[in-house]
Order: sequence, then C-alpha cells, then structure tokens
Amino acid sequence: MTTNFAFTIKSLRFDEHYNPSENTRITTNFANLARGDKRQENLRNALVMINNRFNSLAQWDNPEGNRYSVVIDIISAELNIEAEGNANAFPVIEVLKTTIVDHKTNAHIEGIVGNNFSSYVRDYDFSVVLPEHNKGQAEFRIPERFGELHGQIFKHFVDSEAYKANFSKPPVICLSVSNKNTYHRTTNHHPVLGAEYQQDAPSLTDRYFAKMGLKVRYFMPANSVAPLAFYFSGDLLADYTNLELISTISTMETFQKIYRPEIYNANSPAGKRYQPSLTQQDYSLTRIVYDREERSRLAIEQGKFTEAHFIKPYQTVLEQWSATAVL
Repeated sequence: MTTNFAFTIKSLRFDEHYNPSENTRITTNFANLARGDKRQENLRNALVMINNRFNSLAQWDNPEGNRYSVVIDIISAELNIEAEGNANAFPVIEVLKTTIVDHKTNAHIEGIVGNNFSSYVRDYDFSVVLPEHNKGQAEFRIPERFGELHGQIFKHFVDSEAYKANFSKPPVICLSVSNKNTYHRTTNHHPVLGAEYQQDAPSLTDRYFAKMGLKVRYFMPANSVAPLAFYFSGDLLADYTNLELISTISTMETFQKIYRPEIYNANSPAGKRYQPSLTQQDYSLTRIVYDREERSRLAIEQGKFTEAHFIKPYQTVLEQWSATAVL
C-alpha cells in the first residue's frame, strides 16, 4: 500500500470583516471573536489593541506612537492523504502570519509566522485521548506515545515544500503560561522580550510541543503583567528582529488579555516568584465579548469530530507514518 502525504496552504486576512472559513476551529482565538452581535466591534477593538501595543514597544523614531500597524493573515494547512487510490484533505494546522506596515516609509515588513496555534488533532489528544485514558484512574497519567502523531504532522508541515515556498523563517508559537506551574524571574533581560522567567518543571504543554520539535522560553515584556511562553526551534533571540518579535508580542498579548484576563489583564504585575491563577479577582475586563465556557465545550466536540473524520478513517496509515517518519 502506497500512502502519500502533502500539505496545501491557504491564507485569509484577519480584519474587521473577517468571517471564519468552514474548516476553522470555532474555538480558536480569532474565530471566537467573529461571532455574535458584537463580532465587528470585537474584531475592530482587538486590532486597535494590537496596533497600540506594537507602537508602545517600538518607541524609537516613533514620537507620536502611530508609526506602525500590524496586518494579520490566517494561515491554514490541510494535510492531503492519498491512500489506496483515495485522496482526502483534512485541516490540521492553523497559525497566524504577521506583516508590519511602516507608515513613515510605506514599507511592508515580514513578521513572524506562528503566533497563535490551532489544531484539530490537539483537540483530539487533549479532549478525547487524555480523558478516556484517565477515566476511573486515581492518578493522572499520560498515554504512551501521546502527541507523537501530532508532532510528526507539525514537523513535516514546517519541513514541507509548501511551507518553504511561503515562509522564510521557522514558526514561533506564543501561548499563555500554565496556571499549574510556578515561574521565577531571572536576571536575564532582553530589550524587547523583557524579563526572562524559568519554571520548576516542564508543563504538559511543554512536553507536547517538544514532540513538535519546539523548545520554550518565558519572557515578560515591558509594561506586561505576566510572562508569555514562546515556543521555537532555533534561537529565539538571534533569529528574529526586534520588529518581528514585537509583532508576536502585540498580537498574542492582546488575545491573552481577552481570553485570560485574570492573568494578562491583572491589575498587579508578576513578581519574582509567580504563580498564575484563573481564580484571582484583581483584574480588568476588555470591552470584547468572549464565552470561555462555550469554548471548552466546543473543544470536546471538535476532538470527537477529528476522531471520526481523520483518526479512525486513516488510523492504520497514520500510525505507520508516525512510527516510521524521521525528521
């Protein structure tokens, strides 16, 4: 049996007129904003927050604080599986690509690809595989080979001809810190990323992303109140310019302020020893409408959708490919 795997990349502009495509996970950050009566207001306010944050970090030669704006494209990757003469495509990865517009020079500067990370297979792993594996167990356990298929899919995507034809640098994913871990501020300070934090032990997300070939560092930028987790494959500090890093910070910190205001819109900044909490009450809300409980419920539905339409139909070929693929 011959099985071929190939990726197709599609791009959709994220602006105030954005409507999620039918393949977009409806729980993903940007798609969740584009729902309901306040959808256009949500999108417009989020974009204003991103641009304001970018200019606050890119202060040099920017006296009025309006030199730059950020253009965001949603990058969707479909995995095309051709097995036994049948070909089908499944949406496996969705990330964001930033472009920086310099209104002083009229230049369009390439930003970072990655930023947000959305994956149906990750929904399946965390919302279906993990709960079923731990059902009736007194102690939480991680299944054998947990996340390996997802890791292989991501690594092959980054190594694919489709990725290389569209993007010049490896992705950087920027996520929230774990509310189950404790972080300690170090003496290391980057001019853009800010103060570096380290944690006592890797989180489940860290281990999951490690199987994608990504390592992690934690930084709290200037005027932020909590560190962000940056997942990358090369040298985070050397491989990307200051403007590229700022585009990721401004984009993802904005989303985190909306979705995790208890951590990223708290009224007091993280100290030298920091334990994130989703139950603390000293925080401010943005004007953007968001339903976190609905998002959690939909993640389970999307995990089951992935199981029915991707994992089970191609289980044999996927397991063989994951076990033998080498990168």
